[in-house]
Amino acid sequence: APLVHLSRGGAEVKIFAPNIEQRDVVNHLKGSPAEEKRNVLVESARLARGNIQDLAELKASEFDAVIFPGGFGVAKNLCSWAVDGKNCTVNEHVNSTLQAFHSAKKPIGLCCISPVLAAKVFPGCEVTVGQDKNVDGRFPDAETASAIAELGCKHVCKNVNESHVDKANKIVTTCAFMCKAPLHEIFDGIGTMVQEVLKLA
Repeated sequence: APLVHLSRGGAEVKIFAPNIEQRDVVNHLKGSPAEEKRNVLVESARLARGNIQDLAELKASEFDAVIFPGGFGVAKNLCSWAVDGKNCTVNEHVNSTLQAFHSAKKPIGLCCISPVLAAKVFPGCEVTVGQDKNVDGRFPDAETASAIAELGCKHVCKNVNESHVDKANKIVTTCAFMCKAPLHEIFDGIGTMVQEVLKLA
């Protein structure tokens, strides 16, 4: 389930998620959809051990930055990218959160597939989801870069252990699991993204 992480004062971290039904539930043991329904906020609370709040209650004025993790939860629940690609819609509370932080000139961090949220909400911004070609078979989702460009945004090619900073928009992105790479390289890339977000906060 998707989570939205926010930091305040460089020390306190709070986690938010939208109170909506998941698009679908996957049985990861079998690798197929399950015949059940789950709520994103409830599942996020399970993963975060209950320390979570409804995204609708978030007030950007109370935080210095926002960081969105990636994964299928983003592509299926925070927006409809998994089904609609560049023609996706963005969840209303995700959209308003992004707009609020952007308007307040507070940094936004995005990793894995979540840079598509910025590409959809902020035409003209700069983001990375890794490479725009499937280099050595490591970037099987490289066509996402083309879709980002078609949305009127600039895709910047970066290695998995790097991040990109769009200084004008205070948006920091890294590709994470958009690249088939050792976990320590993904960890390093996410680490650089978080560090750059904190520098801008």
